[in-house]
Amino acid sequence: GAQDAALVQGAGTGAIRAALAAVLGPGEPLLIHDAPVYRTTEVTLRGLGAKTATADFNDPAELRAALASGRFRYAYVQHTRQRLADSYAPGEVLAACREAGVRTVVDDNYAALRVPECGVELGADASCFSLFKLHGPEGVGLVVGAADIVGRVRADNYSGGGQVQGHQALDALRALTHVPVLWSLQSRAGAEAAERLAAGEVPGVAEVRLANAQDRCLLVRLDRPLAREVPDAAARHGAAPYPVGSNSRYEVAPLFYRMSSSALDDRPELADWTVRINPMRAGADLVLDILRRALRDVYAAHPLPRPLPHPPPGTDAAPAPQTPQPPQTSDAPED
Repeated sequence: GAQDAALVQGAGTGAIRAALAAVLGPGEPLLIHDAPVYRTTEVTLRGLGAKTATADFNDPAELRAALASGRFRYAYVQHTRQRLADSYAPGEVLAACREAGVRTVVDDNYAALRVPECGVELGADASCFSLFKLHGPEGVGLVVGAADIVGRVRADNYSGGGQVQGHQALDALRALTHVPVLWSLQSRAGAEAAERLAAGEVPGVAEVRLANAQDRCLLVRLDRPLAREVPDAAARHGAAPYPVGSNSRYEVAPLFYRMSSSALDDRPELADWTVRINPMRAGADLVLDILRRALRDVYAAHPLPRPLPHPPPGTDAAPAPQTPQPPQTSDAPED
């Protein structure tokens, strides 16, 4: 288990900010993965004046070379994918950092209680994540890990007005008791929906994948570039068109949304073709019914041009046959 933990204000973003502020000095270099940075994390890094340097965590040799440079006291690792093509195992990245004497802070948002081991259980010095995403109250985050890091987080937040305490803290802890069951049911609904979509149950779906793109969700590729219009159409049939807190206690209806901003920074063409769907508390039947109705509406508003009938002779680049002329006789009148 971890040595210490501190509840903080600001949910997952606040937890990351508190941990990085506790360990980084002004202008200190920080090693991060070579990928688009999550929007709110980018704001945090800018506000702290961190000098980020990148290495491709998918390439063990490149990671080891960066770690061997001696430039870094800390590395920052995001547990879930930043790019859809990311393949690194967080545990292996953390082990390489530890071997090089580089300490680590892990963003475990979207991963905590969804993976067998969070960052600190894999050997990180600190894990940071939102409890609002785990059905806790608004704005509560957690930093868990080494005693010296958590101690600095607590010391920096000594003012009572900035602390999480009393009923707010109890509410956050109570919510953790039922989250694993809800996640299990949600994963089952997502797997069933993916299987049925792959079998062709909903016209207009070209491909579907289950992915840990932030939340565990369905990535649905359409057969026409109309994905931007699907969330609004789905909302008219009962879906949520944007997240409240990404699996917060307030989210019941399935979420139909675009890909994350960091994913679109990496693959902007997905904005036109791919819809992200999280079942939330819905079953597969409702998810597919909403998608079917939404695609019907969107496609009806953008009908494909009807195929032309077979062109008449002479209009398909071939000369029209000559009309037969009666043979002229000797007694035909002359022109």
